[in-house]
Amino acid sequence: MMTRGLHRFTLALVVATFLLLIAGASVTSHDAGLATSDWPRSNGQWFPKMVGNLFWEHGHRMVATTVGFLTLVFAVYLHRWTLWRALNKLTGRKSVIAVYRNEPPLWLRRLGLVALAAVVAQGLLGGLTVKLMLPLAVSAAHATMAQLFFCTVVTLAVLTSAGWNEDGHIIDEKNGWPLRYVAVAAAATVFLQLILGATLRHSATWDQYLPTELVVAHVTGAFAVLIVLGGTALTVLRRYPNEEYLTRPAVIALGLLFGQLLLGLAAYLTRLASPLDPQPLNPMIWVTVAHVACGALVFAAAIVLALRSFRLLPATASGFELAHA
Repeated sequence: MMTRGLHRFTLALVVATFLLLIAGASVTSHDAGLATSDWPRSNGQWFPKMVGNLFWEHGHRMVATTVGFLTLVFAVYLHRWTLWRALNKLTGRKSVIAVYRNEPPLWLRRLGLVALAAVVAQGLLGGLTVKLMLPLAVSAAHATMAQLFFCTVVTLAVLTSAGWNEDGHIIDEKNGWPLRYVAVAAAATVFLQLILGATLRHSATWDQYLPTELVVAHVTGAFAVLIVLGGTALTVLRRYPNEEYLTRPAVIALGLLFGQLLLGLAAYLTRLASPLDPQPLNPMIWVTVAHVACGALVFAAAIVLALRSFRLLPATASGFELAHA
């Protein structure tokens, strides 16, 4: 049984994770990843004097710790009845609660554990990047895991919402490719583009030029996202104009996609000039951070659209199959 409080907590976790993404992007843009050479403490202290680049690096760690704690609380809350039963079994007491009516479903409890495992893995990857002096593979994996964790908490927010759990109607699939699979393809395309972006960002510091082949790959990925996600959103608006549950994330995805393309162009132009600058300058830093943040929001919109298409559309014969029967 879902409660409004549980959904609000997941929304708070989504916001905290989004702020963590911004904090991580700020560390990279300020070239502050090695502001301290130790981990998890900074300069041998849990609460060092946060000046210079240490403000960004240790601040990032503090936000990450907060997100990890919130995720742990969330997982424990989901499994509170399981823990209660285990405690009763160990102590030999009989439970005074005969029916656990408010116990979350098994799939939600498992997804909570997935989120907890993901945030732990993300923290370990973060420590590894420092210990190994920011190798490209580990740094890109750290950024990629951040997006996967964000995807997980966004999914939790959708699955605990009232719109998902209320007895809603099922709509008929229109002729053409099944929307649920098209939406999944759009979300997967966005995720692959985020991996390319993370690899590109960590391939060179601010005083070096970006590798041409990675720039070309990232631009090509941007066109792929424009075609696949843009086409998916337009398909939703054309097929189901009166289904606000679907059209709202579609419109949001289109708006974010347009903004992301503009931010991507601005980020490239400012980054192109940064090797000639004496230090990372604010225009390059904040445009790039905004580009990373908007990319995460595009991914979130694609995830929500995919999940909602699974919620409303039947899993039986698709519109494509019916049209070619």
